[in-house]
Amino acid sequence: MTVSPTAQIHAQALVEDGADIGDDVKIGPFAVIGPEVTLGAGVEIKSHAVVTGQTRIGPGTVVFPFASIGEIPQDLKFAGEVTRLEIGARCRIREHVTMNTGTEGGGGLTKVGDDCLFMTGCHVAHDAIVGDRVIIVNHSAVAGHCRIGDDVIIGGLSGVHQWVRIGTGAIIGAVTMVTHDVIPHALVQGPRGELDGLNLVGLKRRGVDRSDITALRAAFQMLKQGEGAFQDRARRLSDETDSDYVRLITDFILAPSDRGFLTPS
Repeated sequence: MTVSPTAQIHAQALVEDGADIGDDVKIGPFAVIGPEVTLGAGVEIKSHAVVTGQTRIGPGTVVFPFASIGEIPQDLKFAGEVTRLEIGARCRIREHVTMNTGTEGGGGLTKVGDDCLFMTGCHVAHDAIVGDRVIIVNHSAVAGHCRIGDDVIIGGLSGVHQWVRIGTGAIIGAVTMVTHDVIPHALVQGPRGELDGLNLVGLKRRGVDRSDITALRAAFQMLKQGEGAFQDRARRLSDETDSDYVRLITDFILAPSDRGFLTPS
């Protein structure tokens, strides 16, 4: 076990032999840290949280009480193989959040980026890959093998079906079930998620140039009303556009998909 001399570990915390505890880490009472856990500098594990498995947590991340981080997957095919969970820097993982390690069939790794916020009771399943600055609101779930791009917001009480991809900058409304891939910068809402437009508020907040927003609006209309199949429209857009934002959408559509796409109604 490696414990930095600057770490603050409460006398009633349990840190198992083998754990790697970085500089200025804080571990509260009744927290449990497993033997294969690595905590980066400045990580805080609050009281009653559990971090186990082959889990690495990046600098400055805070794990709140009763979170369960790094437990085995909720997958009946899991047979005890060695898999991992990696969490980036400066994340906020609130009460009762669960994150599982990967499975052999899914690549063996569940990965979360930097500066994410996981609100109370949400779940990140095995082999999911979550980008940077993602917000998952209370009691929402990301199923196994999903890919969540940077700057995505998933509203409260929502669910993302396994193998779904959600593109950069998309926003999912509350109480929404997402069963197909979501293009970048999209707005999805409704009990059975429907592609309802662009995340214009998010684009403006990030300071995207008006010309790019105009190009995105025109691209969305072409995807909605143009001739041919959805991929055919995306292929034509890719050939015609000069906007990097539009090309991000067309590249996403033309990439392999395990679930198909939500298309404009």
